[in-house]
Amino acid sequence: MPSNFALKTMNTAHRVLLKVSCGKLGNEFSGMPSVELVTTGRKSGRQHAVMLTAPIVDGDTYVVVASRGGDPTHPAWYLNLRDNPNVLVSVRSGPRVPMTAKIADAAERAELWPRVVAAQKVYAGYQEKTTREIPLVLLTPAADPSAN
Repeated sequence: MPSNFALKTMNTAHRVLLKVSCGKLGNEFSGMPSVELVTTGRKSGRQHAVMLTAPIVDGDTYVVVASRGGDPTHPAWYLNLRDNPNVLVSVRSGPRVPMTAKIADAAERAELWPRVVAAQKVYAGYQEKTTREIPLVLLTPAADPSAN
C-alpha cells in the first residue's frame, strides 16, 4: 500500500509535470483525464487539492475512484467530501469550477464498477488488495443558485 509520503510525492510530481510543460504533459494518463479535486478539510476547514484521474466521463459528470492504491483505509480526500460534498474541480488544467461530489450508492456502483474496471484494469487489482469496498464518487456541476 502506498504511504502518505509516496502519495504526496506522486501528487507533487504530477503538478510539477503540468507546470514545467505548461499543461502539455500530465493532463491525461492512460486515456483518463487528470482531475484536480479541491475539498474542504473535515477537521481543519482548509482547502486541500489532490490530483486524480477519471476513468469514466459521462457528459459533464466525472467518476473518480477512492482506491488509494488498494489501501485498507479511505483516502483523506474521500473522507473530506463525504462530510462536505461542495468541491472545486479542474479538468485537464482548466479553471476550477464548483461541483458537487456524490458517493455512488450500491445500485450506481454496481452499474459503474464494471465500466471502471473495463476502462482501467488496475482498479480491479486495487479492489483485490483490500477488504473494503472501494468507493466511486460522481462529480457533477454544482447547481446554479441564480437559476432559482
